[in-house]
Amino acid sequence: MSDVFARLIEGVLGREGGYVNHPDDRGGETIWGITVGTARRFGYAGAMRTMTRAQAIEIYRAQYWTAPGFDRIATLSERIAEEMFDTGINMGPAVASTMLQRCLNALNRQGKDYADLKVDGDVGPATIRALGAFLRIRGKEGEAVILKGLNGLQAERYISLAEGRAANESFVYGWLRTRVEMAA
Repeated sequence: MSDVFARLIEGVLGREGGYVNHPDDRGGETIWGITVGTARRFGYAGAMRTMTRAQAIEIYRAQYWTAPGFDRIATLSERIAEEMFDTGINMGPAVASTMLQRCLNALNRQGKDYADLKVDGDVGPATIRALGAFLRIRGKEGEAVILKGLNGLQAERYISLAEGRAANESFVYGWLRTRVEMAA
């Protein structure tokens, strides 16, 4: 397990906590932040209450760190990778990746710094190259700006989810409180 992933997973497990089965949560039973649907897709067949911490970590590493390419983002910026990982867990990796691609497109100075990306939710070589170029040109200040953009998009999505489904109002305060942090 990489040092970055090891550090991040501890924060995730601390935020996500133990077993929950909230009636307003479409995900149903959840433990360590892993929904029953995700657990079953990953091959876990046991009772959700008995999923171990180690099993949850395995799912997080495979589904929310390595598969979406957030481990590759970490080689360029641990802070951006952390935001992508956390958003991907809560909204889905493709949503988080789309948010990054949108930010990169909006910040490329009309294609002068790097070409526009196809906004497809896939962190492939083009997205990694664009992020690398952006960070080389804009540095630490640019990293903070990307993080502000990602958090702004995330907050907007949470509000939209609550506006579109009243039951999500059960969660929106907590989402905004624990998930959206504006970069300095």
